[in-house]
Amino acid sequence: MKFAIRAGRVQGFLFTSAWWGWVYLGERVPGVVYCSMGKRIAGGGAGVVRGPGPGHGQGSGDGGALFARGHLLQLAGLSAKELRAILGRARVFAGHDADGSDDPKAWRERLRGKVVANLFFEDSTRTRVSFAVAAERLGAQVINLTSVGSSISKGETVADTALNVAAMGVDGIVMRHKSSGAPHLVVRTLAERAHSYDDAGRVCSVINAGDGRHEHPTQGLLDIYTIAERFDRLDGFDLSGLTVGIVGDIASSRVARSGIVGLGALGAKVVCIGPPTLVPRSIEAMGCTTTHDLDGVIGKLDAVNVLRIQFERHDGGGGGGEKMPGASNAVASVREYYEVYGLNSARLAKLRPGAIVMHPGPINRGVEMSSEAADSGQSMVLRQVRHGVAVRMAVLEMCLNASAQGR
Repeated sequence: MKFAIRAGRVQGFLFTSAWWGWVYLGERVPGVVYCSMGKRIAGGGAGVVRGPGPGHGQGSGDGGALFARGHLLQLAGLSAKELRAILGRARVFAGHDADGSDDPKAWRERLRGKVVANLFFEDSTRTRVSFAVAAERLGAQVINLTSVGSSISKGETVADTALNVAAMGVDGIVMRHKSSGAPHLVVRTLAERAHSYDDAGRVCSVINAGDGRHEHPTQGLLDIYTIAERFDRLDGFDLSGLTVGIVGDIASSRVARSGIVGLGALGAKVVCIGPPTLVPRSIEAMGCTTTHDLDGVIGKLDAVNVLRIQFERHDGGGGGGEKMPGASNAVASVREYYEVYGLNSARLAKLRPGAIVMHPGPINRGVEMSSEAADSGQSMVLRQVRHGVAVRMAVLEMCLNASAQGR
């Protein structure tokens, strides 16, 4: 089924398998739709979304010349140099810059006078607050908008909402949406309509804060940063020789896709682990390996990134954000899942010395991870949250300044 647009609404997906398929919406060859790995899937046609790919524009600050994009929509398609440019700038904001050449007191001047609109049409705690804190630390003004209380609840399309927000003169839109490709649609719409509200045709920066099952690029970046810090890889972000296990609902996870792409680009080996219904073999096309035997590989992992089961994205599951539904056609029993794939104290003891435990949140304790694991000395969960601010400061600074230059 093609990814169709009707009056600016996302209507469907182009599935490459029954469980994890989704559309890559960036345009590389006119009339051709690509998937996350950049492989050709199908011919395009009327109604197929096309856009400028992960982004465009010229970055600013450290590494700006290596990250020449005004939008960040996904990690797929970014080079290792571009990833390192963002992470290198985040290192400054995280306080890990060795020479201390960047004065934190001057950070509020980076985006002073800029306005960032957070458009979150799915529930969020860490990402939304983190982007707000990041923008304010750089001196930007932050506007928060959600589905509830906005005209989305009255039937306005996401594209029209973004157009109206952009017409007010915002410099950046940070967007989360339940539909894969929604940020790409917004970028395309803004590019097509910019001259209707801006004489110069300027397009504000768009940053993807998570779209459906597609990607969550800043989460992928902060996870990489956390691993690099723990294993003393901040100088160059070379993750060669490290093995990272991603455990859980890979089929539904945008975090997993960003992680597979980003970690692989920087040299890490990625192993996706879970039951067959949640970890289809087809995901290996992205460059990872898969296994359904957690106990067989846990002792070989340097980092374990545990994901929650996204019941709300399963047929038979309940609705909404962080609710715990009563049924899923992918997991027959939550108790059985925990016994086979849950990170408990026994499995924690099997990890190799120095291995770390991660989770993007929210944690469902007793489902995918025990409290002992979540609160252990090996847990990097709160370090991930802390690094999220630095990473998002880097992304906001580089993308907004690039967009302002019209590149």
